[in-house]
Amino acid sequence: PAEMPRLYLVRHGRAAAGWNTDPDPGLDAVGRHQAAAMTARLAPLGPLELVSSPLLRCQETASGLAQAWGVSARIEPAVAEIPSPEGVAMADRVEWLRLAMAGSWAALGPRYTEFRDGVAAALAALPHDTVVTSHFIAINAAIGVATGDDRLVIRSLDNCSVTVIDVLHGALHLVEGGHEADTLIR
Repeated sequence: PAEMPRLYLVRHGRAAAGWNTDPDPGLDAVGRHQAAAMTARLAPLGPLELVSSPLLRCQETASGLAQAWGVSARIEPAVAEIPSPEGVAMADRVEWLRLAMAGSWAALGPRYTEFRDGVAAALAALPHDTVVTSHFIAINAAIGVATGDDRLVIRSLDNCSVTVIDVLHGALHLVEGGHEADTLIR
């Protein structure tokens, strides 16, 4: 294993549907363009290990790198989307998330601090330089663990932004926060 694995956390490209209407949308045309631009930017670094959230928008975002490098993305459920609370209807998820994003992991309680810690543990366990296609909140969770910040949202990460984190002695260290945008959830 590399002494200090470098992780490139890529937020998926723009999804074809919102979080409140489709549980697992793929990318729309803009998202495919964003993914192609990210592939062009990161392809020269590889081939690297490639890990993806199980959700379609992340797998589609990773597909260009997989093709360029002749590898398959390993699916990692720990870097998937933040789970909705039990009993919250799909149509109400955006409002729940909007409120949650204004606060802290501690305020959301143990189910969510466990989600955050699971994201961090999965990333810290990666032994090699790796590109990880993931989600807005999961990448913010990693940034928070790396910087000791308990807020859910530290950076308003743009679609296909790349956040760079080094793993040193099992701990996450933020090298570069991903490009920020005005749009949050889609």
